[in-house]
Amino acid sequence: MSNNTNKVSLRSQWEFGEASECRRGLMLGMGYSEEEMKRPLIAVVNSWNEYNPGHVHLDKLAERVKQGVREAGGLPLEVMTTAICDGMVLKDPKYIEIPSRNSIADQVEITVEGNFFDGMVMLSTCDSIVPGHLMAAARLDIPTIMVTGGYMPLGQCRGKEVVHIHAQDKVGTAQEGKIDMDYYNDLISKSWGICGACTSMTTANSMCMIAEALGISLPGNSSTSAVSSQLYLMAYEAGKQIINLVNNNITARKIMTVEAVKNAIKLDMAVAGSSNLILHIPAIAHEAGYDLPWWRYFDEASQQIPLLSHLAPSGPYSLKDFDLAGGMPAMLKELLPVLDGDCLTVTGKTLRENVQDAVNYNKEVIHSLDNPVMKEPGIGVLYGNLAPEGSIIKIAAVPEKLMKFRGKARVFDSLHDGLDALRSGQIKPGDAVILRFLGLKGRFGTTAFTFQEELKGIPELYNTCAIISDGRFSGGSSGLSIGYVSPEAALKGPLGIVKDGDIISIDVPARKVELEVDEEEIKKRLEEFSWVFPENEYPRYLNLFVKNVGSMAKGGIWE
Repeated sequence: MSNNTNKVSLRSQWEFGEASECRRGLMLGMGYSEEEMKRPLIAVVNSWNEYNPGHVHLDKLAERVKQGVREAGGLPLEVMTTAICDGMVLKDPKYIEIPSRNSIADQVEITVEGNFFDGMVMLSTCDSIVPGHLMAAARLDIPTIMVTGGYMPLGQCRGKEVVHIHAQDKVGTAQEGKIDMDYYNDLISKSWGICGACTSMTTANSMCMIAEALGISLPGNSSTSAVSSQLYLMAYEAGKQIINLVNNNITARKIMTVEAVKNAIKLDMAVAGSSNLILHIPAIAHEAGYDLPWWRYFDEASQQIPLLSHLAPSGPYSLKDFDLAGGMPAMLKELLPVLDGDCLTVTGKTLRENVQDAVNYNKEVIHSLDNPVMKEPGIGVLYGNLAPEGSIIKIAAVPEKLMKFRGKARVFDSLHDGLDALRSGQIKPGDAVILRFLGLKGRFGTTAFTFQEELKGIPELYNTCAIISDGRFSGGSSGLSIGYVSPEAALKGPLGIVKDGDIISIDVPARKVELEVDEEEIKKRLEEFSWVFPENEYPRYLNLFVKNVGSMAKGGIWE
């Protein structure tokens, strides 16, 4: 396929025989000219819809992208992908994000590869869509720029700006009748803005930052407000710049290199990004053909990179504060001594060149390496006989007194059973709550978000209990919450043989999670263990997902 303007113009009308002429006739029939069809064909891969607040404004950004493409000499053609919002799907496992993420990557492959586009500009904002698009970019390896949709403006409630996560924190409290309901309803109705990624370090903003750290989006894109004029200017500039990438044959993998992926992991640690990045970053890397032990790199980075910005939900600052302090360019400049600054980016310049003039306007929001917020990193990998292949914890969000824990297991084989127990008062202070069969093979990578949030609203439990799951956690994970336990229970992992009353010990500084049961007993339980996926309970696509999805350590891509 051609990736050069001259080659595009020389593409023979007979290149694919009758098919070429059919395509030419169809394009002419839609009103395109012969001259336009000789331009670089740019897919404007949009995920706009009216149901996802992170994406509801992307139609307007796409118009600016297309304007830039046309002015630079290309022909922009807008195509669409799915865009499910993590906050809108009500956590029904029939519609959760990881199956949609993999489907989005496939949709891009089918549409962009099938139509012989020469480059693409991808527009997305939210949890599963940004990684789905990045996976497709890595898979297709054509010139690509991502435009992310910016962070959501802060809400305003009773005379103050509010971050949405603080409204979510009150759900459990409200259900127990421990908060004034007028105030609670005010918070819920006024804490979210009109569009953009929810204003904290949940998965959406985390993934937008990862895109920029990879070099696949323009400098500052991930820390620009969704309602800023600067975002529309960036969309226009991306449309113009994609033609330069096509002309110079700068494809996605020339930017998304192994070194760039390692930069992204280090950035993740510095901002305490979403725990879901432990799944998404390896998926992107493996789609690019980089078959490396990525969880090991997360663990190494967790020991080396301190926390430089303490953003909500674990810290006091919002994305607006981060933006005002200088945003991602300032953060990457502070991190530059430990990054590979020679990595190429979509500007055609190196990462170092992109950030050399960045200014940090607030050292309380964006710290330096020699004066970090804390040396304990954002995300850590815990191992032990309960998680032989690893498990993930958001260290920055763990209360200090829970860094070491020992408690009795309360075991639930579904999220609903766990929630029923929590709501009926069956969870007691000091319990180690096991939520299992939620992994990719067990239940499509269900998130324990609802359980986390409701527990958070009950201080006597939030400050004493552990949550351990083979499912995912929300990007807003907090407390002693351990997810992605691998191998998952559905793959005969040790989590599947834990019984009520077993003692679980956790040592976060030592990166350990252990089942205090004799090795012979563990071996016996594993030999007796059996579990079969209830395929008759789910529609065909989800059955197809379960049969083909790979390990969490490789990001849950297709085997």
